[in-house]
Formats: sequence, structure tokens, C-alpha cells
Amino acid sequence: MVLSGRKVITSNAKSITRDNLLKVLTEAKMVHTSNQAEIEYLYKYYKGDQPILSRTKEVRPDICNNIVVNRANEIVAFKTGYLCGEPIQYINRNGEDSVTKNINTLNEYMFSEDKASQDEEIVEWGNICGTAYRLVLPDETSEADEAPFEMYTLDPRDAFVVYYSGIGNKPLMGVMVSQDENNVTHYSIYTEDKYFHVVEMSIAEESPHTMGMIPIFEYPANNARLGSFEIVLPLLDAINKVESNRLDGVEQIVQAFIKFINCDISKEDYESFLKMGAIKVKSVDGASADVGMVTTELNQDQTQTLSDNLYQTVLTICGMPNRNGGTSTSDTGSAVLLRDGWSLAEARAKDSEHIFKRAEKQMLKLVLKICNTMGELDLKLSDISLKFTRRNYENIQSKSQVLISMLQQEKIHPLLAFSSSGLFIDPEEAYTLSMKYYEEQKSAEKPNETQETERTDQTQEGMENGKD
Repeated sequence: MVLSGRKVITSNAKSITRDNLLKVLTEAKMVHTSNQAEIEYLYKYYKGDQPILSRTKEVRPDICNNIVVNRANEIVAFKTGYLCGEPIQYINRNGEDSVTKNINTLNEYMFSEDKASQDEEIVEWGNICGTAYRLVLPDETSEADEAPFEMYTLDPRDAFVVYYSGIGNKPLMGVMVSQDENNVTHYSIYTEDKYFHVVEMSIAEESPHTMGMIPIFEYPANNARLGSFEIVLPLLDAINKVESNRLDGVEQIVQAFIKFINCDISKEDYESFLKMGAIKVKSVDGASADVGMVTTELNQDQTQTLSDNLYQTVLTICGMPNRNGGTSTSDTGSAVLLRDGWSLAEARAKDSEHIFKRAEKQMLKLVLKICNTMGELDLKLSDISLKFTRRNYENIQSKSQVLISMLQQEKIHPLLAFSSSGLFIDPEEAYTLSMKYYEEQKSAEKPNETQETERTDQTQEGMENGKD
């Protein structure tokens, strides 16, 4: 199967109404069906169901080892853990105490909704098939909990968003597909102001909603919606073939054919030979007789070189660090990160961050609208910045030195020093806590200084009295 990313589902309709809903849905379903088949293939590949398992051999078909070296799973696991191994934090962009308090409350809401694990699911789906979807809905009255909203990660095989094909490419509708116990297909469709329930391409329900937005948000992994291992599928298949053929080569040596030259042996004698481990043969017409093995040994050194080259190429294309950490060199610090590919992995992760943040901001608009409507928070999207906590303690000594040097300069505001050093996940919170601690320490020192001054005065007074 030739794969080149998921297709974006578009429509030339400027808005979705009851009149054009089924027409747009029918056209979108055709593209989604194609995307769904590709996602299913990639998901099975990620789980280990790969083409090598259906390989056949025409020569010696009895020796056919089908080995899956699941590098696809390795790539997805690394990129998912590297990008969001730690929870994504919301931090204050303005520095106001009231905003900081509200953002802390928002982070608590996200913790109660277990957003960290849902973010990991989103990133994992994106690395597998190039896209992922999230659903955000306000709490029902009977389901009110700590957070006034609910969040769900959707299976991209059963969800899609239709975009306007004109300028702006604004989303027109979000769709969730499901089947009941009778295999009847149901479509749950959200537009900006309405909810439709379609059963077997017939509108069964239509109702308004007050969210003012489509609550289904797409998180594409990149503009082409390519999975992280999709571009190296031919190389991954080649690695499987090399490893399978290597094992075939070993097994064919162990189970090599026996050749009989100028000697005649019956089937019974051969079976006896297999049991006893020895055989007596007689030459034919006085010709020289010989018994040996028909073997052709596979050059394992050359095969290993080929396998290593394929794997190294996969790592380079996917932007992953290599496994040369054990090589003895004089490189240290940043040179090691550059040599072993960690800088490339960091660059790819930062690129993924920007695309993730763009979708996250759209989701936050709805979350803030729900929270503000419920009277829980008073926040604007411009108050919030997203912070990935990945590798925050890299080069910690250098960052500490930068912070100390900037704090020693009278013309640099301490908050700028905290922000520019890169030492803290949330520099504003770190600055606030540090200043509070600093003031507490200064307040504690004043009584001590007063007491020390009093003791000094008393000592001097005692010495003067003694002289008298």
C-alpha cells in the first residue's frame, strides 16, 4: 500500500444547514473511508501486523521465518514520550497575580480531567496515522464535577472534521461515526450552533446548542498528516526481510540437504543413517564415492552492515537519535547532542509543538467560554501560554550561570532574568515565589540585626561602666 498522508476533507459549502447536510456528509464520507482504511493499516502496522507475516518462499518453502522487527512501535513510543513525557502546563503571559490564580485553577481543572494522559493519546495517534481528534463538551447538570467541562480523545478511524475549501479553511462540521448492535451506522454531527443525529443517511434529530463552536478539534501531526513512521515504510519492510532471510540462512545450514556422489543408497538405509549418525556406502562402477552437505553460507558481516545501514537511514529520516552513545570520542556537552542526533530530535519536537499549540488554542477557546459562562474563571486566551516541560534541565549549570549574571545587573529586571535563563518551567511563578521568599528572609533578618545592635550597645555600655 502506497501512503502519502491523510486527505483533508473539504467542502465548497459556506455553512451547514439541514438542506445541504446530507449532501456534504455523503461527499465527506467518501474521503473519510479512504483515510479510515489507511489509518487501519498504519495502526495494525504499529501493533506488529506487518506485510512480512504473509511472506512466501518458492525455494525451500518449509524454511520460511517471518520476523517482525517492530521499529514502527519504537519510533512512535520515542516521539510520544519525548514530546509529552511530562504534562503540558498553562502559564501566565501577563504577570498579573489575579491571572496567575485563575490559570492555576485551569491547570487543576485539566488535572481533574486527566488531560496529561489524553494529550499522550492525542500525540500517539498523531504519530501513528498523522492526525487525532478531541471532543470537549460542557458538563451535564447531573454530572457536575470539579471541572465544568468534559474532554474525550476520539478514535481517528471514527471521527473527522469537514473544512471550508475557500479562504481561511474554517471548520464547517465535526462528525463522530458509530455503529449499534444491529450494525446500523450513526453519525453525530456538530456545527457551530446545531447538533444533528443522522441514522443511515437520514436526519433523526436536530437540536441547537449554545457553545458557539464546533466541539470536535483536529490535532494534525503535520501539514501533510503523515504518521511518524509512514515515510520509511519501505525501509522498515526491508529490515524485516533482511532479518527473516538471515534466520532462514541459519536454519538452511542446519537443515542442509545431503548429497551422495557416485553411490547408491536406499530410503531404508538413509533413515537408518539418520537414527545412527553413521552410514556405509558403496561406490558405483569403481568411481570415487562421497557423501557431503549442500550448503551455501550467508555472509553475516555483510548482512549486518546492510541491516545497520537501513536502521541508521530510518533514524535519520525520522529525526531520532542514533545508538552511538557507547562510541569513545572526545566530544562533550552540546557536541554529543549534535553528534548523536539529539539536536535533530529536539528540532522535530519543537516543530510538532507549534502545530499542537495551534490546535490546542482552538480547544482552549471553547474551554474558556464554558468556564467563563459558568462563572468559574475570568480568563482570555491572550492570558495563557502553553509550556512543554521536555528536557528542562539540559545544560542546567549554564542556565544557572546566566540567571546569576543577569540578576547581578542593576539595569535588568529580575523577571527578565528568570524568563531568559530558561531554567524554570513557569518563570513568572518562579519569580513570584522567589521574591516572596526574599522578602521573608529580609524580614527575618531585621529582628536579628536589631538584637545584635542592642547586644553590642549593652557590651559597650558595660565596658564603660567597668572603667568608671
